[in-house]
Amino acid sequence: MMVMTAKVDKKKIVMILIAAILLVAGLIMLLGGKDASPTVSTGVSNNDARVAFLKAFGWEVTTSPTESGQVRIPAEPNEVFDRYNELQKSQGYDLSAYGGKTVMRYVYKINNFPGATEPVYATLLIYKNQVIGGDVTDTSAKGAIRSFKMPQNTTSPTTPT
Repeated sequence: MMVMTAKVDKKKIVMILIAAILLVAGLIMLLGGKDASPTVSTGVSNNDARVAFLKAFGWEVTTSPTESGQVRIPAEPNEVFDRYNELQKSQGYDLSAYGGKTVMRYVYKINNFPGATEPVYATLLIYKNQVIGGDVTDTSAKGAIRSFKMPQNTTSPTTPT
């Protein structure tokens, strides 16, 4: 019977384990760790990229924004901000991290909102070339402010989807 032994360097094993953990953590951060939805966005520094971002949700928009300008995210949250931020959180954003910062706001007219009788607009909030929030607003009397997601059912417009 032959017996073989090997000397194992504990420092090397620990270093390999740390490297493996860092690699896995890096991949999770890179890939988002969640489903591959368009809520995380980079590189929206130009109009074509913003339009493409909205197209990823199924929206057909007028290619030039109807409005654009800077807005300041409130430094101190209030009831209105908190309600709007709940909508943002439901779609993977959180504006509270941008309190007191000035961001760009781009508004696009949506041309394919299901059952729309009045104009519907998509608003994008951009900070350092990243979408940090936004919404889709139906301007009809019974319209609502909703997430970027295309609605499956338009019978209850007061509930964000």
